[in-house]
Amino acid sequence: MGARGPGASRMKKAAEAALEQGPHPWDAENLTRAEKVIAFIESMPITKGYGAGENVKLLPFQKNWLEAVYATDEAGNREVRTGLMSVARGQGKTVLAALLCLAHLAGPEAEMRGECYSAGATKDQSGLIFAEMEAVIFAVPWLAARLNVQRFHKRIEDMETGSIYRALASDGASVHGLASSFIVCDELAQWKKRELFDVLRTSMGKRREPLLLAIGTQSPSPINIMSELVDYAARVNSGEIDDPSFHGALYAVPEDADPYDPASWPLANPALGVFVSEEQIAREAERARRMPTFEPAFLNLHCNMRVDAEPKAINPAEWEACGEAVDPAMLKGRPCYAGLDLASVRDLAALVLYFPDDGGAVLPFFWCPKAGITMKEEIDHVPYRTWAHQGHIEPTPGAAIDKAFIVRRLAQIAADYDLRGIAYDRMFMKDLQVLLDHEGIALPLVEWGQGFVSMGPAVNAFETALLAGDLRHGMHPVLRWNASNLILDTDAAGNRKPNKSRSIDRIDGMAALIMACGLAATDEGPNVYRGEGAFWL
Repeated sequence: MGARGPGASRMKKAAEAALEQGPHPWDAENLTRAEKVIAFIESMPITKGYGAGENVKLLPFQKNWLEAVYATDEAGNREVRTGLMSVARGQGKTVLAALLCLAHLAGPEAEMRGECYSAGATKDQSGLIFAEMEAVIFAVPWLAARLNVQRFHKRIEDMETGSIYRALASDGASVHGLASSFIVCDELAQWKKRELFDVLRTSMGKRREPLLLAIGTQSPSPINIMSELVDYAARVNSGEIDDPSFHGALYAVPEDADPYDPASWPLANPALGVFVSEEQIAREAERARRMPTFEPAFLNLHCNMRVDAEPKAINPAEWEACGEAVDPAMLKGRPCYAGLDLASVRDLAALVLYFPDDGGAVLPFFWCPKAGITMKEEIDHVPYRTWAHQGHIEPTPGAAIDKAFIVRRLAQIAADYDLRGIAYDRMFMKDLQVLLDHEGIALPLVEWGQGFVSMGPAVNAFETALLAGDLRHGMHPVLRWNASNLILDTDAAGNRKPNKSRSIDRIDGMAALIMACGLAATDEGPNVYRGEGAFWL
């Protein structure tokens, strides 16, 4: 075989030295599967920085995670198919991911014609793991003799088993037709699209013991893939869900702890004092104290907390505390109040019902145009198609929002529930009113201003219900997404209102829920409404 690109001469020399290679340490008798992986990793050299030239020495938190991920049943089969490790920045994630890729490509976890992939948010990020693997291969004679490194394509081939490794990027070209045996997803929180993750996850079905690992810091968004995995790990670890195929470990400063207390830092930085110094984190903490704009980055990257750069109106813990399930069938005929937030031509429309006499039950309805829903996923970075399939969104026919469709649904909803009033924003309402009149549909519509005067008391009513636990939203995923995006403006008098322009993503459902809570708070009894829903001001 001829030269194989940059580094070929170095690899040739290393291959010659490989002839002197003795037995591998992971070939020792009576080692468990996890111990073999650990032995492989600890036989590899540190290629740069502190300790360069010495062999890797795994820390206790890394060994504990590997022992759980590679645990086997009595037959020696590994049960875990998805593994998660979420830690703060600077905990040796890249090196660990690279060595695990090598373990599955040419180490104790290698299989015939395996397919190993590392994936990052961008092409540059995806190349970090490849670069670390390449450096290790050049430094280890037997790996250099066995593996063909193709730097330009970020591809490595095992000449003995026919297995391959490739570095992929979530913002790159689509990849299909894979049969993945091992996948490591790096910094999922930074991925703007989930297509690659879904392709990789579903590509494991052709393998007997596939494994997908996700390693990185938390995402500030609750609907990010990383957040989904972190939340699922919490449910598995608490015993709420029994899933032996999943193992997740989260190292983060808790919400109720002081992130500026040095005693809290090891909770998110289990490699403190080894890969990252306490002095370094102390400098970042002091900068965050003095300059508030640096605080979100400190809390997210160094404390691994789910924090965004823009202060949101709703504490995620408060929202999740009101996530009790809601049964729509049990609410039939019950009195409720509604908020209606209509969409422009291609946006999301929302109607949210609030049942104050039923534990604050919340029943959301969402609509968006069916045509172009895939493009909307790319723009908003949320799984519209999945939500539609699960019944959380109702796609309307055509490429534009079909208000006739919404009118028919409003009539059906009004027939099913005792609607005491529907607060609405007059924007986009004119066409809907024409359709209502044409169909002879009478609804208790209440025009609701969107300024501080009307929305201020409504925000207060919603917040009071949220903090008192007088809401039950059933963790509706679209409403949850809207809640995570909500940002409020405040005037000189302290009144607040939702700000759609400052909110990073859509808040239509929350605007509707706030109006519904505000309308419920103004109701003084049946005499408030008359005739065909006219409101007595």
